[in-house]
Amino acid sequence: MDETRKIIIVGGGFAGTTLAQKLDGALASGYELVLISEESYTTFHPMLPEAVGASIFPEQVVAPIRQMLSRGRFIMGRVSAIDPAAKTVTCSTLAGELRISYEHLVLAFGNRARLDLIPGLAEHALPLKTIGDAMHIRNVVLRRMAQIELESDRELRRRLGHFVVIGGGFSGVEVAGELIDCLKSIRRYYPRVAASELRVTVLQDQPRLLLELSERLGAAAKRSLAARGVDVRIGTKAVSVSAEAVTLADGAMLQTATVICTIGTRPNALVESLGLPTESGRVVVNGDLSVKGAAGLWAIGDCAQVPNAHDGKLAPPTAQFAVREARCLAANLVATLSGRPTQPFDYRARGSIAAIGHLKGVADVFGIPVSGLPAWLLWRAYYLSQMPTLGRKLRIFVEWTWGMFFPTDITHLRFTRSHELRDSA
Repeated sequence: MDETRKIIIVGGGFAGTTLAQKLDGALASGYELVLISEESYTTFHPMLPEAVGASIFPEQVVAPIRQMLSRGRFIMGRVSAIDPAAKTVTCSTLAGELRISYEHLVLAFGNRARLDLIPGLAEHALPLKTIGDAMHIRNVVLRRMAQIELESDRELRRRLGHFVVIGGGFSGVEVAGELIDCLKSIRRYYPRVAASELRVTVLQDQPRLLLELSERLGAAAKRSLAARGVDVRIGTKAVSVSAEAVTLADGAMLQTATVICTIGTRPNALVESLGLPTESGRVVVNGDLSVKGAAGLWAIGDCAQVPNAHDGKLAPPTAQFAVREARCLAANLVATLSGRPTQPFDYRARGSIAAIGHLKGVADVFGIPVSGLPAWLLWRAYYLSQMPTLGRKLRIFVEWTWGMFFPTDITHLRFTRSHELRDSA
């Protein structure tokens, strides 16, 4: 019988993998670290827009979780139930259902895309939350270009070439910038597609873009997008989406065949099933990241409502804060196991960065605004530093450097299997 006491982490995102790396090898004898995730890799979600625009390859947006652990155990599985009273976790794995007892359990899973905010969004819009979403959008863009070349109807061609992005936050601005640069780069391979037939529109129902950044940087992002031909519509709300158009609040209609949704998230269904105290779909935690009224249970990242002792406000659900929460919790878990007091989460944000196209970005670093190529280089440098192993860092650095000077890749990856092929001339 396994006598080791287990520290289980549920979720393989920024928060979960950072915590696992900090605890890996740091636990005392008799304790085992276990990380459970549905996927065998962690996704660098802020880089998904660059995968959409083919600025980077799909494998550069993900990192294998097993490479991050040297002593801890990784289980690829989907957690279906948690019993805080019995301190057990039940998950579905490739080998069937598995039930594991724990001494401490950390909830570190992310949110899901919410597509019921606007009528027609779920049926006709493309969400951007996973690497699969990014590759699907990229393939849709390539298919639209190929179809435009074959169509003779002028209105249909214009509708196929119009890409509408709903949302003017980080994801919306980033995917719009990547899309416009991608379309300009690949048009050379589609000689029957005119530049005037390709358009990108951003719909932002707020007073400006990038509310997370300063007004100055939000304005800089808008200027950069507009200078490249993106139609940025501030204070404009979409009220319905169909297969052929987006209807705006003022009654106007934007003819489009492709709508990308970057707004709206919903909590993981697992949160609701636990019966824990929640607010706005997030688990309420104490200052030291322990869950209120549940011994041995902790929560960090997108699924947790974390109070920040630095300013008394709630920590935003961003990668930067998820990483810092994980580091704080690692120290608190080690302290708890050794009988020492825990410390509250206390972190001052270092700034924010957004890549808004190929070699273009905006950033706020310690209150200093940065834009253009320097901001983009900061963006790439930060995420490169988060990659596991020196070998992977070097390979991606070489590939990224190569990509700065050569055209966008236009490979349409369909992953067609042999039994799906049909004989053709």
